[in-house]
Amino acid sequence: MQIGINGTGLVQKASTEAIIGHATQAHSEGFGSYWLAEHPTGGFDALTVLTAVGMKIPDLKLGTAIIPTWPRHPAVLAGQATTTNNTIKGNLTLGIGLSHEPMMAELGIGFDKPIRHLKEFLAVLMPLIQEGSVQVDGEMLSASARFFRQSESDLPVLVAALGPQALRVTGRLADGTILAWVGPKTIREHIAPTLNEAAAKADRPMPQIVASLPVCVTDSEAEVRATIGKGLRMYGQLPSYRAMFDREGAEGPAEVAIVGSLAQVTDGIEAMRLAGVTEFAPTEFFTNPDEAAQTRELLVSLL
Repeated sequence: MQIGINGTGLVQKASTEAIIGHATQAHSEGFGSYWLAEHPTGGFDALTVLTAVGMKIPDLKLGTAIIPTWPRHPAVLAGQATTTNNTIKGNLTLGIGLSHEPMMAELGIGFDKPIRHLKEFLAVLMPLIQEGSVQVDGEMLSASARFFRQSESDLPVLVAALGPQALRVTGRLADGTILAWVGPKTIREHIAPTLNEAAAKADRPMPQIVASLPVCVTDSEAEVRATIGKGLRMYGQLPSYRAMFDREGAEGPAEVAIVGSLAQVTDGIEAMRLAGVTEFAPTEFFTNPDEAAQTRELLVSLL
C-alpha cells in the first residue's frame, strides 16, 4: 500500500501558494502523491491548482479527490484534465464523483438518475481521455468530439463510488475508486469485493482503491474525536456516507477517523492495507503543533 498526503484541509484557505508549500514539504519528506478536493461552491479549482503544483514539483503524482461531475460536461472535464496531465508530464490521476444532492441544490442542479448520469458521464469521459475522440448519444449526456491533442500519458480515472450500483459501474468503466469516510470493515466486506468482481467480469485490470481518512497521533484521543465529531457532523447526515457509517457500525466521522496513540494509529493504517486499499492518502488532523509533528513523523516512518 502506498501512502500519500491529502491536502484537502487547506482548501478553505483558497491559496494556491499554501497548497504548493504543503505539497513541497510532503515531496521533500518522501511522499509520492498529493491529493486535493474541489468543493462545488468553494471557488477554488483543483485542476488549476494542481497544474501549478506540478509545474513546481515535476516528479510528484497529483490527484483530484474529487471533482463533482454534475456541474461540468464530461467533454469539458476531459479537456481540462488532459491539458493538466500534458502540462505536468503525465502525473495526474483524475478523481471524480457525484458529490451530494444538497451540494448540487446550492447550484440549482438536479440529482435525478445519478447512476444513469454516472454511466453516461464515463461513457463520454473515458474515450476522450484514452483515445481523444467520442461519439455518444445518451439519455442525459451526449457528445460528438475529437480533441486537437489527446493525453500523451496514461490518465487514470477514479470514481468516488460507495453504493453497489456505483461500484459496479466503476469496476466496468473506470480505473478504480477513491473513498472518503469509509472504514476498513466496509472496504473489506463491501467496496473491494463488489468493485473487483465488476472489473473482473469486464476483463479490466485490478482496480485501484484510494482511501482518505483523518489521522491524528495524540495523547488526547477522546478530545480529538469530539472535535472531529463536532466539526464534521454534516458528513454523517449525507445519505451516501450514512450508509457507509452504518455498514461500519459507526455513529459518524469521529468513529472512523484514525486517532490515538502511535500504536493505535499504526494499527489503524495497517487495517486499511489489509482491507484492500492500494493507496492511503490521509488528511492530517491536529489540535496543536505536537499532534501535527507526531502525526507527520509516523506517516513518514511508514513510507
